[in-house]
Amino acid sequence: MTLCPIALMVGCKKCSVFAICPLKTVIGDYKKPEKDTDQYSKKQKK
Repeated sequence: MTLCPIALMVGCKKCSVFAICPLKTVIGDYKKPEKDTDQYSKKQKK
């Protein structure tokens, strides 16, 4: 649930303190990008 007022208005990535915010995943809407394991395994097979 997004609680941060800045994240509610513009989103975490557009916030001016995004780089140093320790709570962006807790009260904000930021989600860590997932690693694409399929692409990695395809590259290894070649």
